[in-house]
Amino acid sequence: MSKRSINGADFTAMVLAGAEKLQQHAEHVNSLNVFPVPDGDTGTNMNLTMTAGANELKKNNTASVGQCAGVLSKGLLMGARGNSGVILSQLFRGLGRYAAQYDELNTQQFAAALQTGVDTAYKAVVKPVEGTILTVAKEAARHAVYYARRTTDIIELMTEVLSKAKEALANTPELLPVLKQVGVVDSGGQGLVYIYEGFHQYLTSGSSGLQIPAQGQAPAPAAAAVPVLTKQENVLSSVQSSAQSQLSTEDIEFLYDMEFFINRQLGASVKADFDEEAFRKALSVNGDSIIVISDDETIKVHVHSKTPGEVMTLALQYGEITQIHILNMREQHRDLLTAGMDIAPMPELFADIPKEHSSVQAPAVPPADDMAPYGFIAVSSGEGISDIFKSLGVDAVLAGGQTMNPSTEDFVNAISSISAKHVYILPNNSNIVLAAQQAKELLEGERDITVIPSKSIPQGIAAAFAFQEEDAVDTNTENMLEAISQVKSGQVTNAVRDTVIEDLEIKSGQFIGISNSKIVAASDELLAASKALLTTMLENGDEIVTVLTGSDAEAGVTDSLGSWLEETYPQVEVEVHEGGQPLYYYLFSVEP
Repeated sequence: MSKRSINGADFTAMVLAGAEKLQQHAEHVNSLNVFPVPDGDTGTNMNLTMTAGANELKKNNTASVGQCAGVLSKGLLMGARGNSGVILSQLFRGLGRYAAQYDELNTQQFAAALQTGVDTAYKAVVKPVEGTILTVAKEAARHAVYYARRTTDIIELMTEVLSKAKEALANTPELLPVLKQVGVVDSGGQGLVYIYEGFHQYLTSGSSGLQIPAQGQAPAPAAAAVPVLTKQENVLSSVQSSAQSQLSTEDIEFLYDMEFFINRQLGASVKADFDEEAFRKALSVNGDSIIVISDDETIKVHVHSKTPGEVMTLALQYGEITQIHILNMREQHRDLLTAGMDIAPMPELFADIPKEHSSVQAPAVPPADDMAPYGFIAVSSGEGISDIFKSLGVDAVLAGGQTMNPSTEDFVNAISSISAKHVYILPNNSNIVLAAQQAKELLEGERDITVIPSKSIPQGIAAAFAFQEEDAVDTNTENMLEAISQVKSGQVTNAVRDTVIEDLEIKSGQFIGISNSKIVAASDELLAASKALLTTMLENGDEIVTVLTGSDAEAGVTDSLGSWLEETYPQVEVEVHEGGQPLYYYLFSVEP
């Protein structure tokens, strides 16, 4: 059997087979992790990233390989999680750029696409480290370019690519000393090999031989960890102790793992020219593992740094910083050693992964004459809050919040369910804004959509209050943006670990008050923490305080808090509503 080219259908099937193969072996990839970083679940991160791209491709595949590669690239970039996920997205971003001009790829074109992907990924990483996924991809692509001159059979070429990738993976411990020290191959490289195995399995048999469980079902048990090459068997099977235990905590030189976005449309330096190369060099002075991905509107940054404050100062030159995640890798390493485990929980970062199915159906859009002028979608995190949004005229309320973010697909289906000429989306969480914007982009040209970048429930409620049915779109948008800019948001929850933030000592289990994403109060008492938080939020001229009680709020504390507000701030109107939100005892809104 031979095959001379890959079209869009072939490419889609290869990607789905690769995604399935990676999913089945994600835990094996996780077991190879060495570095104590929050994106250390390499298998999980690569799996979720690949799933995002595969699901996007399922929805938008065509007969053109170039168009399919573009769809995959977009899905991977928006769904990329952690260092390994970003690099994976860059490999296919480059492949997509090369393939864009073709409906089908022959052997030489496919090889060139792989090489362009490698070039793109290396460019995205300031200090490329050999012995990683980059090396595996590079060696496989280089061999593909060489061998493509000698065959016109895509299957034969993919066989060679896979073989070379396995060979390069087996050699990673010789290139990266820490891998040899611990006795494993590179986890990211192993993940890429599994993807290539899926590609090869589809081309040779027409199927992956694997099945992804339906949405909501538990995945099948992971396959046993099988070394890629025979020469790795003794090394891998002889590892008895934790990979983390082979490392010294103090050896972690660049201890702060940082990920964030820079919004170039906001901030004091909106018009500042962005010199990507100079930015990378500045980050490298006291950092490594640097990844910078930029376009005209957004810069996505990942860096391990000794000096997080200097990184923030540097980033602020180019816009407003959003979705900031900073973790102390030494602290995490100590926690891992204490717990006797290798794999750390993965935080929700940057983008949401589209689900296989959505509970929201997508009926056909009715004729324009039958459509209302406006429709609203809001994200809510409690039954009471959902009722408030519905009472304000919101058409579709999606369940979501800090730990359960709606996907791009959820937004797309919700938009499709609303019979309105113009749809407003209120994400109500900074981690959800990007998914909402992605939904808008996917439906560009089909529906008129405005995403109001509300970053909290109070902001969303204020925006909904500011809307007027009789006003034009531009006027309503301006009024809602002004409304969210006037709202100060606060939250009270529990601390999950001991820490010190800007001289504020916090103990695990204490009640902490958060104002506009900054921890400003900590106390052993819920009432004391709530008072301290509101004291920092209330200023002269503020007139309205809204309290949304969570599912764990205590009625006695709520009553005492209301009495304290009335006595201490008699000029302020206080409104208390049952929000029902999990995790947060109270959500506060302060408005002038």
